[in-house]
Amino acid sequence: MEYHLKTPVPEVELRKLKIGDVIYLSGTVITARDEAHSKTLELHEQGKKPPVDFRGVGVFHCGPIMRKNGKTWEVVAAGPTTSTRMEIFEDKFIEAFRPAVIIGKGGMGERTSNACQKFGCVYTAFTGGAALLAAKGIKKVKDVFWLEELGMPECLWVYDAVDFGPLIVAIDTHGGNLTADVGKKVNTNRDRIIAEMK
Repeated sequence: MEYHLKTPVPEVELRKLKIGDVIYLSGTVITARDEAHSKTLELHEQGKKPPVDFRGVGVFHCGPIMRKNGKTWEVVAAGPTTSTRMEIFEDKFIEAFRPAVIIGKGGMGERTSNACQKFGCVYTAFTGGAALLAAKGIKKVKDVFWLEELGMPECLWVYDAVDFGPLIVAIDTHGGNLTADVGKKVNTNRDRIIAEMK
């Protein structure tokens, strides 16, 4: 199934999605990698709010290449970062900030899958190496936070996106994890082949 979603995405819409579905996302998408995850959770633990509201929006594991054009910023390339780097943060991040759609590449693990199921979030895979395609879906840079502190790839970039995608649902709210399922099938086939060779 193919869905065109607009932020803030209601939880009821997210719970309709299944692994393998394709999403195109419009509205607010915010980049956040390791350091941004760490800093936002640190603020949360201190009872402070981050400078952006993640509720119902897209969170993109991305270290973009940006260019300043006068007083405004534009995206040169915005390829996804390998999401497993955020596995140590993502469950707590989802619980604290309730994003709708996590975007990255390479899949995520059990902690993230459990959080998606419990709090109503999906993890989606964007094609690695398609940084220019990602940039095409970003229509405007609305804001940037922590640029001087964290640097261009690690800070929070706030984008206005239109039909950003295609994003393949790799973790849904029903316990489905596409990457884990593929891994199990590969291991089963490997074991079968090894057994047949004996």
